[in-house]
Amino acid sequence: MARKHVNLGKAPDKRDLPQKTCVVCGRPFSWRRKWARDWAGVKACSDRCRTRGAAS
Repeated sequence: MARKHVNLGKAPDKRDLPQKTCVVCGRPFSWRRKWARDWAGVKACSDRCRTRGAAS
């Protein structure tokens, strides 16, 4: 089945977005629109990892 997109190809492919590695769990995560203003300051992949902190 074909993927359904509202924007009809205007958004970049997920593979083309910048990626980082989470400092807490070590998993890779991709850029999100809500992080656009502070992408340089994003260190954790989720709220759960952010609250656990880098010391875990």
